[in-house]
Amino acid sequence: MTELTELVEHGQLFIGGEFTDPLSTEVIEVISPHTEQVIGRVPHASEADVDRAVAAARRAFDEGPWPRMPLDERIAVITRIKDAFAVRHEEFARLISAQNGTPYSASVMVQALAAMMVWDSAITVARTFPYEERRDGVLGPLLVRREPVGVVAAVVPWNVPQFTAAAKLAPALLAGCTAVLKVSPETPLDAYLLAEIAEEAGLPPGVLSILPADREVSEYLVGHPDVDKVSFTGSVAAGRRVMEVASRNLTRVTLELGGKSAAVILPDADLEAAVAGIVPFAWMINGQACVAQTRILAPRSRYEEIAEAFAAAAGALRVGDPLDPTTELGPLVARRQQQRSLDYIRLGQEEGAKILTGGNVPASQERGWYVEPTLFGSVDNSMRIALEEIFGPVICLIPYGDEAEAVRTADDSPYGLSGSVWTADTERGIDIARRIRTGTYSVNTFSLDMLGPFGGYKNSGLGREFGPEGYGEFFEHKMIHLPAGYREA
Repeated sequence: MTELTELVEHGQLFIGGEFTDPLSTEVIEVISPHTEQVIGRVPHASEADVDRAVAAARRAFDEGPWPRMPLDERIAVITRIKDAFAVRHEEFARLISAQNGTPYSASVMVQALAAMMVWDSAITVARTFPYEERRDGVLGPLLVRREPVGVVAAVVPWNVPQFTAAAKLAPALLAGCTAVLKVSPETPLDAYLLAEIAEEAGLPPGVLSILPADREVSEYLVGHPDVDKVSFTGSVAAGRRVMEVASRNLTRVTLELGGKSAAVILPDADLEAAVAGIVPFAWMINGQACVAQTRILAPRSRYEEIAEAFAAAAGALRVGDPLDPTTELGPLVARRQQQRSLDYIRLGQEEGAKILTGGNVPASQERGWYVEPTLFGSVDNSMRIALEEIFGPVICLIPYGDEAEAVRTADDSPYGLSGSVWTADTERGIDIARRIRTGTYSVNTFSLDMLGPFGGYKNSGLGREFGPEGYGEFFEHKMIHLPAGYREA
């Protein structure tokens, strides 16, 4: 399997459930991070296109059948989307790998099948969600209703475009909302597959629009007065801006932002199991994952042994063409991301950290935006490479003394998105998990279950995705007071 051999071109936008000509002549060129060549072209949505999409979503929510449809009918449509996604998952994986550099072997699981699981899990949650409940109030009986929030602006990044799109669209649509999905200019091609699937699944007119555009158009969408809810995944800086713009209309927001997660190796851990469990999720998506375990905390009593094992494992990762099934680490999505990682590698050395493996552009790659899998040792948690999200294949190995110091170090971060602990004593690991302020934690594994709440503490975001908690983000709550003595017929 090699790079795409034919240019992928689309001339229309998916607005209100149908493909239509854009109102601008501006075009997005998609660049392969492996070949640095153009592999696709799509229209760049304009503010006028956003107006059309939001207007269609507004009409569909206020007047159309979708929010008023029985839940089982909405589930039937979403099930068709999920089933079609399963059939075409390899096509999704290949397109995403070609655009953002994710190794194809990982792309099948992380980019495609995981997205399908999100659609499926949302259906499971929707079937049992409490849309109405009776309560005994202080002043009499109450009926508490959960009603769809309205028009949703879903803004997704380039690193896991279909996974994050599913995390927003599946619950929003099942709840009865309508949506405008804004996709990244780095990864718009797979969005056209999703549009085809949605069109074939039978969504009513206006329910879904998909717009590729840059940050300026995203900001226009987020600030649109007819948008009721913004669900955003991206950087902390962008999240702050989204919150600021949305606040002008008091638009509700869910923000899933960055991370600098710590994998804590306790002194009794099985090192072979820890290395096998941590390495794929430290360098996942070439280090471009918000949940990546980018800080590895090692006890000083075993530091040299752990450093040697992780350096060997990282150095052995096969770097190359993301569409080669044997590749384990591909290129970064853009030249700016490559330069960002190289700048942090230089900074880490200036701060006094020691490169245990990597640190350069791989000599084996004559082109492409590659950086070697890099592991820093002798890292102090106060260093910028330990505090700031690099979003590249640069990992920090941080020594600690006792367990209390390990917990303090793991918590000593502006982020709180993910984390893991590795120990022979599962109960001890669960105790560590309870003590660290982060939204998702794993004991002797790394997992992100779509039936539980996912989100972050501190700068890692607001609100939750997945599970009933994430589904509930797409509802308003209404309290209906009933007359004293009322009994349901």
